[in-house]
Amino acid sequence: MAYILCIETATTNCSVALAYDDKIIALEEDYDVKYSHAERLHTFIDKVVKEAGLSIEDLSAVAVSKGPGSYTGLRIGVSAAKGLCYALEIPLLSVSTLHSLALQIKPSEKNAHVVPMLDARRMEVYAGVYSGIHKEIRKTEAEILTETSFSEYLESGKVYFIGNGVQKFAEICSSTNAIFVENKLPSAKEMASISYSKFLKKDFEDVGYFEPYYLKDFIVG
Repeated sequence: MAYILCIETATTNCSVALAYDDKIIALEEDYDVKYSHAERLHTFIDKVVKEAGLSIEDLSAVAVSKGPGSYTGLRIGVSAAKGLCYALEIPLLSVSTLHSLALQIKPSEKNAHVVPMLDARRMEVYAGVYSGIHKEIRKTEAEILTETSFSEYLESGKVYFIGNGVQKFAEICSSTNAIFVENKLPSAKEMASISYSKFLKKDFEDVGYFEPYYLKDFIVG
């Protein structure tokens, strides 16, 4: 039995969920494009804990979205997670932002792929490639989009593209196998299954030394 607090701040969505094992029991989110994480995050943490009828001391672990994403957003989320873990003396878990984003898509087609992509300015995105059952096929990369991007996957079947980098690729991709899922951002509610699996394996981060996965040098979020 574990109560795991999940924190997602890699994009404009400030999202906090409380999971009982791998099931979400409380969720607070704010998709405000103004990046209000510093104002909302701790309020959301208090809300989900109280909504579940718990106190902060009941937490078993804290999971944080580790990136890639907004430098500022990631710093705020990771700092809050590390502070809670240090104060409560509980484990810190990290979850790939793109992996949890990919979980929003559940393809029905055989040989389908899921490509979560986050905007990284101009024609560049942070992207990974996952199978239809969300197994990582290609590691996360920062890449400049062209008309032939992801062609090896598009030639073999349907590919679902999701995230705030989708629109720029939709404008240049002509493949009929491409399915663009727009207006979706990473959310804490998809972090539960990954974080609980890591909790059971004791796959914990070092609270003192853990840093977000920026992938690139500092870009103002």
